[in-house]
Amino acid sequence: MLHRPPELAGIFDEIPDDYEARTDYPDGLWGVLVEQCGLGPGCRVLEIGPGSGQATIPMLERGAHVTAVEPGAGLARRLRERTAGFALHVIVSRFETVDISEAEYDLVASATAFHWVEPSVGLAKCARALRDGGSLALWWTIWGDPERADPFHDALRPILEVKAPQLLEVELTPQIYAQDLEARTGQIEAVGAFGPIHRHVFRWHGEHDPVAIRRLFATFAPWLALPAPLRAELLNDIEQLAAGPFGGLVRRPYQTVLYVAGRLPRP
Repeated sequence: MLHRPPELAGIFDEIPDDYEARTDYPDGLWGVLVEQCGLGPGCRVLEIGPGSGQATIPMLERGAHVTAVEPGAGLARRLRERTAGFALHVIVSRFETVDISEAEYDLVASATAFHWVEPSVGLAKCARALRDGGSLALWWTIWGDPERADPFHDALRPILEVKAPQLLEVELTPQIYAQDLEARTGQIEAVGAFGPIHRHVFRWHGEHDPVAIRRLFATFAPWLALPAPLRAELLNDIEQLAAGPFGGLVRRPYQTVLYVAGRLPRP
């Protein structure tokens, strides 16, 4: 699996007010969480890496009580602003070091964030936090789908080849996240605290106007790590590409992969 230095995760805290440019998760995912994991009124949820609330808000709107562990103080501030009036408790901490009560939660969830957690520590802590019979739900959106045509990616590639070829290295593309996902089942099984792991794949399309596609790319870690002048130039290129050849509407194929596993009874 790809090694992701924990300090790199902090780069997202530089854009706390812009992170909600991330696309929402597909409706089918929420159906699985409601039907198989009991997400609904009164459900006690521990969320890992909520960012500014892309998954938190839909869970709260379904009546859940959420404890969210977010390492970025700026993102935590923005999350609190967006969820005023909801049953939400935010803890600013890395998940590996936070103190979590045992068997307190019905659902432990992480949305496109658990790859920043050390799995050998994080998954054991998830098992400890869940009540017997509770559910672990980890999911990731992959910003692409190699099995479907993606004209915008094809049009963007020549620009990146000239200006930032490093962004085309496998380690910085959606393909590496797809490879990571293949290892998730084995990691969860290795904990020895979960029952059968069910994998759900949702294939969908995102639609973006020029400003929205620019804002979305501006939330990707490899792009945030670029020198500011180069990042601004490339984001301008993306916006102009979307406004010109794509006529103001970019439609891209995405996929979201969800893993669900039940907490086995404690001995």
